[in-house]
Amino acid sequence: MYAFGYIMWYKRGYQDRDPSLISSVTLEVKGIGIFGTNSSMTLDNADYIVPPQENNALFIMTNLVSTNQQRTFCGEGFNVDDAACKNHSQCPPNRRYPSKSNGHWTGKCRMPEGRCEMEGWCPVEYDLDPPDPIMDALNYILIVNNFVEFTRFNITRKNVLNESNYFRKCRYHPTHDKLCPIFRIGDLLEIVEHDNDERHLMLKFGAVIRIKIDWMCNLDLGEEECKPEYSFGRLDSRFVDEQFSYGFNFRYASHWKMNNESHRTLIKAFGLRFIVTVNGDAGRFDLLVLTLNIGSMIGVLGLATVICDIIALYFSEQSYAYRRQKFQSVHLKSSSISSTVNLRLSSHKKRMAKTRGRSRESNHNWTRTESEC
Repeated sequence: MYAFGYIMWYKRGYQDRDPSLISSVTLEVKGIGIFGTNSSMTLDNADYIVPPQENNALFIMTNLVSTNQQRTFCGEGFNVDDAACKNHSQCPPNRRYPSKSNGHWTGKCRMPEGRCEMEGWCPVEYDLDPPDPIMDALNYILIVNNFVEFTRFNITRKNVLNESNYFRKCRYHPTHDKLCPIFRIGDLLEIVEHDNDERHLMLKFGAVIRIKIDWMCNLDLGEEECKPEYSFGRLDSRFVDEQFSYGFNFRYASHWKMNNESHRTLIKAFGLRFIVTVNGDAGRFDLLVLTLNIGSMIGVLGLATVICDIIALYFSEQSYAYRRQKFQSVHLKSSSISSTVNLRLSSHKKRMAKTRGRSRESNHNWTRTESEC
């Protein structure tokens, strides 16, 4: 079963394998989103794809906190606990600033807000209560283009086949449409997370999602049968389980000058980060590989006798019957044993006597030689 069922059939031991594939992935997103309720802002893919290009990854912004700032003096942020003050002595300018501080402290206490004054980009960003996410992001369309090459067999494949009409209208479904490389963001979130509240928090605070593409190809069936398989998973912690650091976000800013004064728009972006990994293995029949595996299987089958003997002799309930058939017991008579022992003793004595005679003769010759000298 191990030799023929596992090695030869399941692991295809008759094929030469190429597990090192060369892969290239490009990602594209289409869709329009509306952010905000009172002052609505329309976003397209040039707005919510930040940065525009990444290697095998893509970030879709689904929520944001925007702050218009300029270089001036203002009170420290309310998320910095050490910045609370009632007088100037509580805001020394040369103290070691907290890690969350947003600028250089001037040593003054600003009233009536009761915050230490700082010099930097003002007003300070307030991100303790992010707004509602962009719900239109659920209808965004993610297109994955993947090209792979198995260099050993000189085979090149892509996940978008030549059936152009099919790929223009298809949408990925894990059962009915497994080959379509066009994904709806809402469908992907339902695959990786079944809880509605968690999916809403993923849009509001961000999340990290893995898209895995497997190319497990049996080239003996033909190159056209070498097709990808998609699987998905969530890499970040669920919000109900994580209390310290959750979601995914980062900040970026756009700078400009007006009346010789520096200004910027600081955006804290929350969103879905998609990471694409590609794995592959191709095999084709090879006579040399088949011969080597047959030789190794013969060596493995040689262990069958040893293993069966151990089981039958020490672990079987009828081991005594197997032992009686496996080994033959020989009973010697006492007379024959004594005669054999006497014969061996007599031969041993004769050898000892010959040894003593040779030693006396050598000693006599040595004494004569000394007298002559």
